[in-house]
Amino acid sequence: MKLLPSIKMALRNIKSSKLRAFLTMLGIIIGVSSVIVLVSIGQSSTKTVTDQINSLGTNLLSVNILDSGSADFKEADAEGLKKVPGVKEIAPAVQGRITAKNGRTSAQVSMIGTTSSYKTIRNTLVSNGRFLADIDNEFRMKVAVLGSETAQSLFGTDNPVGKYVQINGTSFKIVGVLTSKGSSIGTSGDNVIIVPLSTAERVLASLNVQTVYVQAHSENQLAFVQNMLERSLYSIFHNQDSYSVVNQQDLMDTMSSVSKTMTMMLGGIASISLLVGGIGIMNIMFVSVTERTKEIGIRKAIGAKRKDILTQFLIESVVLSAMGGVIGIGLGFIAIKTYASITGSAVAYSLPVIGVAFMFSLLVGVVFGVFPANKASKLHPIHALRFE
Repeated sequence: MKLLPSIKMALRNIKSSKLRAFLTMLGIIIGVSSVIVLVSIGQSSTKTVTDQINSLGTNLLSVNILDSGSADFKEADAEGLKKVPGVKEIAPAVQGRITAKNGRTSAQVSMIGTTSSYKTIRNTLVSNGRFLADIDNEFRMKVAVLGSETAQSLFGTDNPVGKYVQINGTSFKIVGVLTSKGSSIGTSGDNVIIVPLSTAERVLASLNVQTVYVQAHSENQLAFVQNMLERSLYSIFHNQDSYSVVNQQDLMDTMSSVSKTMTMMLGGIASISLLVGGIGIMNIMFVSVTERTKEIGIRKAIGAKRKDILTQFLIESVVLSAMGGVIGIGLGFIAIKTYASITGSAVAYSLPVIGVAFMFSLLVGVVFGVFPANKASKLHPIHALRFE
């Protein structure tokens, strides 16, 4: 029996009982659309996490001083890390919570005292004014760069550049406003005030550097530079518990691995619907075999072979699952667009996942259609014709 006539016959049989066919396909429709939507959302989450980590800086290593103990770690010690092989640039930083005021308006924000290299290392962009300069740190200038959220909290819609802000009672001239970076790894990058390192040390009453942001020459050197930094720090503190060196690439790999695992789990859970849909197809095909027993007997009596009957019922099963797969893909697209419009997040379609989901739906049709088709092909023509 040729393929095209078999497909046409299958479509006629499906059309003769539209509601039953739709209910049979429902499991496949839900399964395919669920796989597409959940995996697409999972992959988008992975990309979002990767972008957030990349926004922290390129080729970045973070040196955190956990407990200086008897050994102080000052700006000069941080500058010594420039000599470590593979290090391109460093930006020492001290941090603390302060109260910033503009007249009667005040806000609790995070102060970061750092150098001009912070801008390059941390991929920081300025929307108005300028960033800190080397001369600001050298002469302990009372200048500040505001995060976008801090600028809005203190000055509203006004341009704060050139105006003054009170930080713990000391007046600072605002020289710039940062472009919004949003939240990254649970921390807002916009609710900050950045001032020269030497000035922040006085305001926060701390001469010890807490964090050093280190930029390696290339991504391939990150592991090597991390190892060399740990050696250099050990020579200063003689205690590995006093510091930590965080590799951005390791963090990215860990977060991506977690996101991918969750995506696979979501896809696996959604795939269960496809199996349920396959059971529905098998059930309805068994019913169809029973209903069409006489038809099978007549076809066998006029010369149809077992292979022809097997092929016909198998094709009907595959056509059902294929139609369910196509409808599921369309429903998945609609669901993704709806999710993106509601949440405002960008969710990308994954063509390989769509292809795999559709092929899996076809496979379900074949696997669960074999048993009813085999039963139909084995019917004896005499018994089939006498069936009531």
